[in-house]
Amino acid sequence: MSHGVQSAAMPDAEQVAVKYLKAVLTAGVTVGTEWPASWESALAGGIVSVTLGGGGSRQRAVTADRTLDIDVLGATKKQARDLAAEVSARLIAASGTVQLGARIYGVDETSLIWLPYEPSAETDTIPRYVLVMSMVIRPA
Repeated sequence: MSHGVQSAAMPDAEQVAVKYLKAVLTAGVTVGTEWPASWESALAGGIVSVTLGGGGSRQRAVTADRTLDIDVLGATKKQARDLAAEVSARLIAASGTVQLGARIYGVDETSLIWLPYEPSAETDTIPRYVLVMSMVIRPA
């Protein structure tokens, strides 16, 4: 029995961001939802790992406000920082477009912090930034 209420599942913001970034970032950048298994060998091209950080309804059953936590790694601090800036700019540029079944509205950079990864005491730290972005989306 229908009660006249229409609903649609909100798009997976994590997958929308990953697929979009894979399409727009330079070839050689590894983009996914986790660090690749052989991440040390991928540092030369850069690594972008997007995970859903949370969020909720902005306008119930119409839009969702999602937070994306994005690890950005590179072979050098400058490379990681430049890649983080490009990721931020590319996601902001997606505002107002339809990507993979999602209409993307406001996209904002919430924070960018230097958080190097140290796999063990015997190794050097790996250049890493953590970029936090927010995105308002709805089904396209």
